[in-house]
Amino acid sequence: MSGTSVVFGASGFLGAQVTRALAARGERVRAVVRPTSSLRALAGVDAEIVHGDLDDPESVRAAMAGCADVYHCVVDARPWLRDPAPLYRTNVESLRTVLEVAAAAGLRRFVFTSTVATLPVEGAPVDEDSGPHNWLRRGGDYVRSRVLAEELVLGYARERGLPAVAMCVANTYGPGDYLPTPHGAFVAMAARGKLPLYVRGAGAEVVDIRDAAAALVLAAERGRPGERYIVSAGWRATRDLHDLAARTTGAPPARYGIPRAVLPVAGLLGEVTALVTRRDVRVTRVSMRLMHTMTPLDHGKAVRELGWAPRPIEETVADAARFFTRPRR
Repeated sequence: MSGTSVVFGASGFLGAQVTRALAARGERVRAVVRPTSSLRALAGVDAEIVHGDLDDPESVRAAMAGCADVYHCVVDARPWLRDPAPLYRTNVESLRTVLEVAAAAGLRRFVFTSTVATLPVEGAPVDEDSGPHNWLRRGGDYVRSRVLAEELVLGYARERGLPAVAMCVANTYGPGDYLPTPHGAFVAMAARGKLPLYVRGAGAEVVDIRDAAAALVLAAERGRPGERYIVSAGWRATRDLHDLAARTTGAPPARYGIPRAVLPVAGLLGEVTALVTRRDVRVTRVSMRLMHTMTPLDHGKAVRELGWAPRPIEETVADAARFFTRPRR
């Protein structure tokens, strides 16, 4: 099937890399963004830029007109919000609007950006068939909204015949992290020699943003509808990632280690601050918990079925460190 590839959330960290990867292959790409979105991550990319409203079925239908593959890279990843309503509105309700249109669009593939947070936490390496999910309470509304979103997508695959695949993406690192992401911000601080502390024992599953984008593109070609694929290059201690960033730029590494037991206390203090100031504060008990609630994963299915080959994460972190410390124009 020939046709345009549509990327929803194309201005974001992952969406921009998916758009860039598709354009580099010579494909026609329609990049759907909000009118207020910054387009700096799409600079130089040969793509049709269109404005869209995911809550408006007609807007979504117009964006999908004549397309073969849809990449849904829209997510609200702010676990610290005092009011979780935006998480459910973006991650679930807006997604439902997109899925309704997609189910009638005759697509080749609907590639959904899910997260490794939808996987259970166990002692042994987890794969796509492990389960059920067992840490909703600890994960808060962010994780709950993401689990609901993935279940919604896979439900459309089972019940409505939508050729959807769910990509369980780990923490993404690499160049082009303009905001940056919360975990990317720590690499940026480390690369600039401004990270004094590290958390003992903290770690996460990680992946290069370019490799994550490549996995999504491969899923459109080879992914089996109704299936999940883990997109992660492996587990790494966050201290190792930050030390590597510092070595890459010649910056001093973090000197002081704090125990993980301090994180809930810091989170509680952040919540008290948010209550008093009536403003969202990124340091909450949930956001601190997400820094280390992770289990080793097995990404062999993506390797076998998609032909995916992630690069060493050391290369990724070095590239990210150079990105964060390059001269700004």
